[in-house]
Amino acid sequence: MNNRKQPKVYAVHHKNQQIRDASRSGGIFTAISDAILNNDGIVYGCTLDNNFKAVHIRANNTENRNKMRGSKYIQSNLGDTFRNVKNDLVTGKTVLFTGTSCQVAGLRKYLGKDYDNLICLDIVCHGVPSPKIWEEYIKWQEKRKKSKVKSVDFRNKIDYGWRSHIETLVFKNGKKKDSQVFSHLFYKHNILRPSCYECPYKSVMHPGDITIADYWGIEKAAPEFDDNKGVSLVLVNNRVGQRIFDSVTDMLKYKQTRIEDSMQPPLEKPFEKPIEREQFWKEFNNYDFEFIAKKYGNESKVSDLKRLIKNLKRKLAEK
Repeated sequence: MNNRKQPKVYAVHHKNQQIRDASRSGGIFTAISDAILNNDGIVYGCTLDNNFKAVHIRANNTENRNKMRGSKYIQSNLGDTFRNVKNDLVTGKTVLFTGTSCQVAGLRKYLGKDYDNLICLDIVCHGVPSPKIWEEYIKWQEKRKKSKVKSVDFRNKIDYGWRSHIETLVFKNGKKKDSQVFSHLFYKHNILRPSCYECPYKSVMHPGDITIADYWGIEKAAPEFDDNKGVSLVLVNNRVGQRIFDSVTDMLKYKQTRIEDSMQPPLEKPFEKPIEREQFWKEFNNYDFEFIAKKYGNESKVSDLKRLIKNLKRKLAEK
């Protein structure tokens, strides 16, 4: 598939506020996947399993598709997904595959040829953290709350707004924990896979027919969309992407914008490997997670108090 050297760029959010609320950005994934499902198609995407590990699943209904909504800041296990995608394509099903750019590129390589009934949607990826970090983080939080985790929200948009990156964990004993430990670890980049520091897809060129992301910088690109409820950045990369985007615009509020006003770090170059990365992993392998959380995740009673005061001030300002 020949992608444009300069994608068409849009600011987008779903007209249905409930769908927008259920999404981490503007709901463009729901709009596109609805179009596929309504035509007896298949959707592949990432969800969390019962052990809170990221896995790709196959969906032919909205119930399973809805499990794919939301951000997952960990590496997903593809399992037999590529094989299943090919089987669906061969039998004539329209398939929407969603994943990181490297997963989309991997699928295209596996298939070995273009399929007219395949639509690929990739995400602007900050980088993929080690699943081991997430596993230890969950164990640490469960130990502190003396209960197993019941549900996870990597970015709690409903309580804290679209721009806040606060993970919320709900436990089986009824307790709840709002935290920024994992997001701090993520954005310091020590926990990313080594290949992410050399990612060839950190540019405006992507292997998907459509590329989506949070529209950071919307206050400059299209300020009328800036309400802190979530806006999708949509890059339409080729004629297939344009066709599917045009088919769902009746569900969307959208505006074509300029790529120059839409740039964010993952669209420019890979993040550099931190100088402290080797030290981080040495300490991770030799100390308990409490040590890692305090040193690298800003976990302390003082930071908890500051975070609480900041969030209270923000909520009062919005009333």
